[in-house]
Amino acid sequence: MTTTSVSNATSAGTGRAGAALREDGRDGAGITDKRRFILPLGPSLERRRLQIYLALMAFDALGIAIAFVSVGLTLPRIDDRAILANLVLLFIPVFWTIALSLRLYSIRALISSRFAQVRVIYAVFGSVTALIFIAYLAHSPLAIGRMAMGFNVLATVIVLASIRSVVRPFILHHCGPTVENVLIIDDGGAPVRVPGAWVVQAQEHNLKPDFCDPHMLDRLGLFMTNMDRVLVSCVPERRAAWAMIFKGSNVSGEIVDPDVYSLGVVGARRSHSFGTLIVSVGPLSMQDRAVKRGMDIAAAGCALLFLLPLLITIAILIRLEDRGPVFFRQQRQGRNSRLFWIYKFRSMSPLKLDQAGARSASREDDRITRIGRIIRRTSIDELPQLINVLRGDMSLVGPRPHAIGSLAGNKRFWEVDPRYLLRHSLKPGLTGLAQVRGLRGATDTETDLTHRLQADLEYLDGWTVLRDLKIILGTIRVLVHEKAF
Repeated sequence: MTTTSVSNATSAGTGRAGAALREDGRDGAGITDKRRFILPLGPSLERRRLQIYLALMAFDALGIAIAFVSVGLTLPRIDDRAILANLVLLFIPVFWTIALSLRLYSIRALISSRFAQVRVIYAVFGSVTALIFIAYLAHSPLAIGRMAMGFNVLATVIVLASIRSVVRPFILHHCGPTVENVLIIDDGGAPVRVPGAWVVQAQEHNLKPDFCDPHMLDRLGLFMTNMDRVLVSCVPERRAAWAMIFKGSNVSGEIVDPDVYSLGVVGARRSHSFGTLIVSVGPLSMQDRAVKRGMDIAAAGCALLFLLPLLITIAILIRLEDRGPVFFRQQRQGRNSRLFWIYKFRSMSPLKLDQAGARSASREDDRITRIGRIIRRTSIDELPQLINVLRGDMSLVGPRPHAIGSLAGNKRFWEVDPRYLLRHSLKPGLTGLAQVRGLRGATDTETDLTHRLQADLEYLDGWTVLRDLKIILGTIRVLVHEKAF
């Protein structure tokens, strides 16, 4: 947190730092020698954002028209061009309606180009779907070729996504990096940093959460004028008073609580006589779990049928080498930290198997058999885990399950980093983001585990079908790996 009593974390280049000037006319952050300054601290960004939203809607309409006309000019038939010309007049209002429902014209869309571009794709495909539905209800099927319509959709997506990239510098210049005015009132609490925020020291400016003093309320109201968010960092004893101040103000008021960050709170809930902090909701919704499970069953079932001759051959070779069991079973932790039996082709001598997994396999490991060395280096020994996938113990993609007795250096995995337990919020996977990045093999040091854990946590943060498919395809490149032994 800045040490001045009122400051703006942005530079003058954002167009916001000069909003509050000293009364003596000199440049500054709104402070005078007498601690008096011109209020409000910054201009209202609400009108600017509204202007940008309207401009984006106009640009989107123009972009859609350009995409339709461009594709139409490539069509040989004049009738098809006329159909596209009529279609664009219906497509634009439908697109606006769907885009508004998808929050394409929102603060988050202004801040995040990726969010905006993804929502553009959703809005375009949603508009096409809506038009098909409208045509069906009107008994007027779209008399335009599928290929022409496909090129038209692709061109529209490219044009609208490009518009977001082009206007982003303009948005940042006129509204700053956060696209909203943020005020932080430091009333003796934990330090807080927000890019582009105004910071006010409550003690230096005699700001108190006294809702019984009309003059103090007026003073606080002046500070909060034109602010979209106001954060107060104070001692616990004054939180209730600040909360009451915010409830009577036309701002989004927030009380800083260090426990929210340390506990990883994702929300709050009020009951009749108590309140709770929500610290866990699971990384996947019911719909996402259903989609992921459907993929697992379809892919694992097809893979088992396709690989059945190979699996039978490997099983026979393992059995012939030393007359030992074909499979190796070991207990590992899955989703919700529940233990399950994982299946692998046995690659070690029956008398030297390590059920706890305390000793990781090494390059010249004397426990590994001749057939075992081949199937480990090609990752074939992992294929029986397709059975675990069908049973529901595992998924095709997810954090790899580790043996209970595994060590990173001289410590258990959860002793190295308590975040290790977060991996158990999803089903373990046959492959994962860590494996695609080459993070496999023995964990000889704590750093080996840390890098692997970071990849697993990254996977947990935002699951998509496309991401799973990329990981599955990426796994093909690392089936034979220098650390596969």
